[in-house]
Amino acid sequence: MKASVKWTDGRQFVAEAGSGHSVVIDGPPDHGGRNTGPRPMEMLLMGMGACTSFDVLEILEKSRAPVSDCVASIEAERADSVPSVFTKIHVHFTVSGQGLKEKQVKRAVELSAEKYCSASIMLANGGVDVTHSFTIVEQ
Repeated sequence: MKASVKWTDGRQFVAEAGSGHSVVIDGPPDHGGRNTGPRPMEMLLMGMGACTSFDVLEILEKSRAPVSDCVASIEAERADSVPSVFTKIHVHFTVSGQGLKEKQVKRAVELSAEKYCSASIMLANGGVDVTHSFTIVEQ
């Protein structure tokens, strides 16, 4: 896996993944940015959320669960001192569908957290307190 990050100006960068997709990353104006994209640490958090969501959906689809929507809401806390690393991350899944079984959703979330999500497992192994929860919405 490869990526490149090119500085454009101020605190703005264009990051390009090996797959060819690009994203603008920027800082806040008080740090020389123009607020034209997410912050680097926000990208890390969004990446983790997408990684675990990918797993949860794949596991639910393989078990033929009737999922119509899945939203991961992520909240994180960071250390007060530099480096301002993540200390806690909580992921709450809102999984919607008709006739979803709590047991299936719980299993999908647990498997992602404990076995499949490289991003959240890497952060947890690095000392971040990563927790998960879920709500099922009948549609």
